Amino acid sequence: MTSGTSEALLAGIVLLGSCVQWLTGMGFALVAVPALVLLLGPAQGVVLANCAAGAISVVGLAGGWRRVRPAAMVPLCAAAACTVPAGAWLTRRLPPSVTLSVMGALVTVAVLLVMRGARVPALRGARVPALRGARVPALRGGRGAVVAGAAGGFMNSAAGVGGPPISLYAVNAGWTVREFVPNAQFYSVVVNAFSVAANGVPELSGTRWAWVGGAMAVGALAGRALAGRIPEAPARRLVLTLALTGGVTAMGKGLWGL
Repeated sequence: MTSGTSEALLAGIVLLGSCVQWLTGMGFALVAVPALVLLLGPAQGVVLANCAAGAISVVGLAGGWRRVRPAAMVPLCAAAACTVPAGAWLTRRLPPSVTLSVMGALVTVAVLLVMRGARVPALRGARVPALRGARVPALRGGRGAVVAGAAGGFMNSAAGVGGPPISLYAVNAGWTVREFVPNAQFYSVVVNAFSVAANGVPELSGTRWAWVGGAMAVGALAGRALAGRIPEAPARRLVLTLALTGGVTAMGKGLWGL
């Protein structure tokens, strides 16, 4: 693969992930991580996803930080801080094929959890349906926050996808969409910062960083432009289908390499 082709593919992956994030309020990591891992390798793909998802959440949080619930975020983020190192250790110590298999499996499980248990609301409040999903007693109260935060931290640093456990916690805590969005973004900012601190910064050239930054900006503009034109349900199904396909593909490639 030539350098130009690789950079174009990288930009396309980031652009798609950024677009669906702004279009549906979820999906950057679920859509982008499997492709980034296949293109850049497990370690670099995950940490780039951590950087990009964290940056997108910072921008999204700018208008809603006053609605963040510190009482809920403290146990969630504290638990994540405890498990992020374990996920980072996993990506560094396991053989590449095993790591790819584990990441593909985590992404696949995360997508299935979202499909079965909860729908993450879109960022644009006027178009958001209520959260819904199966009630799980273990994910309620302080203990539930610790369980969800710990699972999310491990999955985020190991595979770049830490959102589904927080979505399930929000469902079981009875949060409204208005409450969920800024708190999920705050959690994303914190846990991705922890993950980058544990895994390091992606080793990309200046040219590749420029492609990534430009793709994120274009994806955000495209997602916002499409948000009012594409029905949310079909868009969400497409995002989850792409994510599930990517997770299964990454897992299959890893198992084949074994």
